[in-house]
Amino acid sequence: MDFKSSDTISGPHSEDVLPSTATHAVKIVVAGGFGVGKTTMVGSVSEIRPLTTEETMTQAGVGVDDIAGVERKTATTVAMDFGRISLSDNLVLYLFGTPGQDRFWFLWKGLFEGALGAVVLVDTRRLRVSFDIIGQLEERGVPFTVAVNTFPDSPTYPIHELRSALDLPEHVPIVMCDARRRDSSRDVLLTLVRYLQTLAAQYQPTRLPEKL
Repeated sequence: MDFKSSDTISGPHSEDVLPSTATHAVKIVVAGGFGVGKTTMVGSVSEIRPLTTEETMTQAGVGVDDIAGVERKTATTVAMDFGRISLSDNLVLYLFGTPGQDRFWFLWKGLFEGALGAVVLVDTRRLRVSFDIIGQLEERGVPFTVAVNTFPDSPTYPIHELRSALDLPEHVPIVMCDARRRDSSRDVLLTLVRYLQTLAAQYQPTRLPEKL
């Protein structure tokens, strides 16, 4: 298979240096089906130059990758996307974007190792490509937030209808977003962090009194 060379990052830049105040780092995975906007989200929100592994799509993928609804897409992630965002002076999120095609799912084990949670990006024009992704996360026990990427021509549905279509329990957050916008993508990550904090609080062991 012929691929163009991936972009490489050479030499440190001042904006890439981790803030000296950072004391906590969290690994977050951005997952979703093929062409839902994962690379766009990581790139829009990252405070450093994102590392991407996009390669030109070739004839070798014809009949293998489902491109229905994204026929104009010319490149695809073949390993991962990587970015970083500081949510506060102390808290830094490392973002790892997964490849969307089934044939690259063997990479998931490494990408999810040590991850605190995930964002599942979905496209309402192609909800079906999200079913297996969500199933994989539920099977792995990875907490996640669903972010609906609002493409210009995508239909809109009430949150309760999306929840029903995706068969999600009430406690899983669903938010609308525009993956091209930094503020919108940042709000998605904040929603996930708050959800993780809520889950952590629920599972805190009850402290017994020192004296009975």
